[in-house]
Amino acid sequence: MEFAGGQTEYTSGTPEELNDQSTAIDREFYDFYRTSRGHSPATTTHPTLTSNVKFMNFYPFADIETISPRPMLFIAGEQAHSREFSEEGYRLAGEPKELVIVSGAGHVDLYDRVNLIPFDKLTTFFQDNLGNPHTDEGER
Repeated sequence: MEFAGGQTEYTSGTPEELNDQSTAIDREFYDFYRTSRGHSPATTTHPTLTSNVKFMNFYPFADIETISPRPMLFIAGEQAHSREFSEEGYRLAGEPKELVIVSGAGHVDLYDRVNLIPFDKLTTFFQDNLGNPHTDEGER
């Protein structure tokens, strides 16, 4: 067992090689993590067997509505396999909230394709919502 000093075992994650059975998601993540775009020999995309249980039992939308009235910004690529999660988070979140769908983008495109990342929207969102909490109207 790993916690007792045993060898770390890894599972799933981005495939090391593509083949005829590779899915579109496998190919998209491979294109980032297994190429010069995002590869790092000092890291892995494979979760450990011990940590994977925590990921499978984590539901990121539990109590998401309690974040309100703090603003939330959801950004997803139009073609991202994960778009449904952003849309679900947006649906469940309290106000104020905003959902931005980036035309022509997949999931990992928003990691490093600077021509697709909505920097103007990010800048405006953070300027509007992370400014001085003390205004003429009192505290936010």
